[in-house]
Order: sequence, then C-alpha cells, then structure tokens
Amino acid sequence: MFYQFKQEDAYDFARHVGEPVRQHGDELKFVRYCPYCHGGSGSKKDKDTFSINLKTGQFKCMRAGCGAAGNMITLSRDFDFNLGTQVMEYYRPRKQYRKLKTPEKPVIPKEPAIKYLESRKIPEDIAREYEITTQKDNDNILVFPFYDDKGKMQFVKYRKTDFNKETDKNKEWCEANCKPILFGMKQCKDFSRLVITEGQLDSLSVATAGIDNAVSVPNGAKGFTWIPYCFDWVNKFKEIVVFGDFEKGEMTLLKELKSRFPEKIKHVRENDYKGCKDANELLIKHGCENVRLAVENAEFEPVRRVKELADVESVDIYSLKKLDSTINDCNRLLYGGIPFGGVALITGKPGEGKSTFASQIIGRAIEDGHKIFAYSGELPNYLFKAWLDFQIAGAQHIIETTNRFGDVSRKISNQNQSLIDSWYRGKAFIYDSTLVESDEKEDICNTIKQTVLQYGVDVVLIDNLMTAIDLDAEKGSDKYEKQSLFMKKLARMALQFNILILLVAHKRKNNFSSNETDEVSGAGDISNLASLVIGYSKDKELSNTYRRITVPKNRLFGRINTEGFLVMYDERSKRIYGENDDLNIEYGWSDGFDSTTETEIPFSELSGLGDLKKECEALMKMFAGRSGTDESFEELIEAGRDLSEKYGNTKTVSKIVADVLEATGKMMEEKGSKQ
Repeated sequence: MFYQFKQEDAYDFARHVGEPVRQHGDELKFVRYCPYCHGGSGSKKDKDTFSINLKTGQFKCMRAGCGAAGNMITLSRDFDFNLGTQVMEYYRPRKQYRKLKTPEKPVIPKEPAIKYLESRKIPEDIAREYEITTQKDNDNILVFPFYDDKGKMQFVKYRKTDFNKETDKNKEWCEANCKPILFGMKQCKDFSRLVITEGQLDSLSVATAGIDNAVSVPNGAKGFTWIPYCFDWVNKFKEIVVFGDFEKGEMTLLKELKSRFPEKIKHVRENDYKGCKDANELLIKHGCENVRLAVENAEFEPVRRVKELADVESVDIYSLKKLDSTINDCNRLLYGGIPFGGVALITGKPGEGKSTFASQIIGRAIEDGHKIFAYSGELPNYLFKAWLDFQIAGAQHIIETTNRFGDVSRKISNQNQSLIDSWYRGKAFIYDSTLVESDEKEDICNTIKQTVLQYGVDVVLIDNLMTAIDLDAEKGSDKYEKQSLFMKKLARMALQFNILILLVAHKRKNNFSSNETDEVSGAGDISNLASLVIGYSKDKELSNTYRRITVPKNRLFGRINTEGFLVMYDERSKRIYGENDDLNIEYGWSDGFDSTTETEIPFSELSGLGDLKKECEALMKMFAGRSGTDESFEELIEAGRDLSEKYGNTKTVSKIVADVLEATGKMMEEKGSKQ
C-alpha cells in the first residue's frame, strides 16, 4: 500500500471537518457528530459515535443508521482531505503532464554520444539499447529518453558533456512539465531483481556489467516525484538493490526507498564501492567485474535491534559490575551484589523501612566510588539528607542527648557534618522539585538521563514508584498503563547506559498470593521488567527491631531466597545489619576526622564571659575519666544545663556549652569503648 498512516493525519482530518476530539486508548473519538451522518436526522442527535483508530487509521461510526467505515484514503476521497502531494497523486491523480511524442522507430545514437559514453567505459551497444543520443544542433548535450514500461516516452533529460562550473548554469536539466518516471523501465527484462541508481550514467554502467533491470531516478537523490507513477511497477519486483552515490559515509536513495518498499530493499556494501562515489566511477577505475560483484553481493539493511548471536560478546556474568547491597548474606546470594544494567525493585509495606534500606545502599554506593542520583517523592530533601547522613556517619559519630521531655535527641557535630558534605560533594545529587515552574513540564526520566550523561551518575534511586510516575511526561490511559510505560522506560535506560536503578515500590495492602513478586502494588509489568526483586519487611514472629530481607526474583543468576535473611535496625545510626555485617563500618569521610579537634572547646568565643571558660574546663576534667554509661551521660547533660542557665542561656552560651558536652561525651564514649 502506497500510503502509510500517521497519527497526525487523524488529528488533521478532525480539524479539516471542524470536529472536537479526545483520545481514549488507541481510539480518537469525535466528541460531537459523525462527519457522515451528523448524528442522524432527528431532533435528538447521537453523539460520540465516530472514531479513528490511532494505530491502523481505520474509522467507523457505531450509529446503527450510519455504519460508515473505511480508512484515511476513504476520508480523503469523501471529504477532499489532503494527505500529501505524492499520496494524493497516487490515489487521485490530478496533475496534467505534457504528452510527448514517442518515436516510431528506436532512436539511433549519434557519434558524439557514443564517443562520450565510451570515454566513461559504456560501450556502443548499451548506448543503442537505451537510445542515448545528442541534440540536433549541440553535440555536447546528451539526450536521455525515459520510456515507461509500455514503451511510451514520458520524460526527457539532458546532460552537458563539457560542463564548466564557471560559465555554465546547469550540468543537467529536463523538459518542463513532463511526467517523472524511472530511466530504463522499457529495457527491463523481467521482475526478478531491480537495480536503482541515482544517475543515468550509473544505471548504464550496471547494464554494461551485464546486470539486467538497471534503472535510475529522474531528479537526483532528493527527488522522489516519480514514486506515485512507478510505485506499482517497482512493487512487482521480488528484490530491489539500491546502488546510490556513496558520500560522507551514507548512501543516497536508501533511506527513502527502504521506507517505501520496506521488505524488498538490499543495498551495495560500502566495501564494494572500493572508495568510489558511484557505479560509473567504479566501472572506470575497477572494471565490469567489480560492478557486477557489487550488485551480486548486495545485502539487506540489518533489521533494527537485531544482530548475529555470534557477534554478541561473551561475558563472565560472575564478574559483571555489581553494587554492594550492604548485607553480606544478600551479597553472597547475588555473587557479589546487585548487578548493573537493570532495575532492582525494593518492596515492602509502608512504614516497615524499605526506604531506609534503599538509602543505606545509596550511601554505600558513594563509599565505593559511584555517583548517585536520588528522587524522594515522600520525604522533603532535607529529611532525606539527614537520614542518609546518619547512616554515613555511623553510631560512633552521632551524639545523643535527652531533651526536656526526656526523649533522646541525636545529631551530627558541625565539624563532622562539614566533612560528610565535602566528602560526597560532586558524587551525590537529588531531584529538586522546587525549581520547576508551574507551566514547566516535568519529566523524571529525562532528568535521570541528563544526570547520567552530564554528571556521570551510574546509580539511581527512585523512592517511590507511585509518586515518580506523576512526573513522567508519557501519560497512559490509566494508572496501570502509566506504571507499565514508566517501568519500560526505566528498564531500557538502565540497559542502554549500564546503570543501576533502585526502585522502591509498596506491596499491596491486602494480598493473598504466595508469589512475593505478585505482591507489588500496581501493574504486573513492574515486577516482570525488574531484573531483581528484594523484599524488606517486618518479621511477625520476632521483636520490632528485626526485619527480613528476601530475594524472590533474581533474573541474572536464578538464585532466590524466599525464606530470607534476618537483619536488625540500629535506631541511633539508622543502619540495617545482619549477623555477618559490621554495624560500625567507617566511611571515607572519616579519613579527615581528627578526634583531638572534637575535644577542643572553642574558648576563642568566651571573651567577655568571665569564669565560663574555667567552669567548662572543670566540667571536662570532672567527666573525662568516666566511661560512657547512661548514668554518666545524664549527669553530664544535667551539669551542662545548670552551666548554661547560670550564664544566661544566650544563643552564644548555649552553643558553647553544647560543643563542650559534645566533646566531653566523645571522650567518655572512647573511654568506654577501650574498656
């Protein structure tokens, strides 16, 4: 079929007939009336009965009294709707061309024409077969007669054999208002194989090499006005070989002809051009045999996304790039960690800690030299950062105090916070939703792609699926289609850039399936497209501090564990660990940590505060020898509170006393650890 449906054609038709439309799935529905029946002849007209399928271009009116059906060509005919010049000329030819007089006898080539063609290695017998001659009064102008398959002359083209760029306006031109067809149609012998070249000298060169059915286009590489008039004839051939001009690594004619005749097109291989531009140059420099071999060796354009299995690089899957899951038992099951090049799904019920587990993996990724990008749809950025910073710091670098309500408060010292910030600057990025203007279209997938390309990010965290799909530019017809489309885009992106995408997703609230991958809330494609599924949940049989990590899906290695590994949660550091893991593992930021600086009191700020310096020193000496028991810490905090009140509880005093308590508490912790 000559016409290829495009979705915009359906929308253009709706505008053509002045009908409002809305898309519903794959159908473009006309909100008001069918353009054929206009809703019927009664006072109450039927609405919403006409639609065009956006995949096929087929239309139908569902009103019983109408039933109009067809395709875009039908609509073009019935409503004078223009589908493009070439399409309209093929289905409804309107243009009037000159009728050229066909010679009663074959044209006999003149001697100048024969000599010129022989200078291009094209022999006299080919000149006579294709009836090439020169103008009556101009021996330097070749005449190429174009005959159709019935032998009627439709088009004439001229070529100046002594063309001079400085003095001549055109090298080639044609008779005005003639019907454009392929040169060499009359000379074709059968419908086995057709060779299409760009220039007439090229098709004559192919014929010189003994190849039948060689034709050339009338108007150069970009002129395809001939297609409506030759489409059916060309389609009769079993095979089409494109022998266009090869310049700058590309072949002319190939792309357009492949789109018009998709299942028949072969092309001459680049190597067979032997550095030449076209068939005639190949004939002149390398002879007939090489022109013949170029056509015989022509091959089909490789099918997009298809390659020879033998060309696939052999890879040791056990040595593939992986990310530490932070749980050694899980790493052992996965032969080293979570593999790159896919989407790893982290699932669990709301509030059970899957986001905490995900952020811990992100922290370890930074430690291992990866660059990360995080999207947190449920936590503000400052809270996500605080949680991650606690995990990176570790319990040994977190200070605990008791507030006036008796509750434990935790913080990271200003010095350590500065070290942590400096450590992951340039390595960790987060989605900033505050920068998006109200009229700006958000697209989380495009943002991820840009961070990968611009910042070198190779680990991405999306927490969580339900909030992220609202930022996806490609909207589906319902939430399940949106989820499916979003998941497919993530999987393609992970594979394309060999990155790891960690996707946090909720489990269904009420689910009775025994298959844990079926418990993910949303479309089935979520778990189907994931390369790995990790479950993180509370264990009903154990205390609230325990969690269970399961691996119900492992596409790369096939090893799964639905029984799971028991892990514990440390409230102070927000870290998750198993019996084979080191809770107090140190991260790279602490390489710049100096314990002596944390015990120094900023006495430079004590000017004008009298005896506060002496009392601070006395307090430090009093508690320096104690170990870090709860009772000692309570006494220290109480002493600090009294000291602060004594000197007025000003902002400066409170900060100084807090730093003193932090430094003293650190010394007590270290003493307790040594004991």
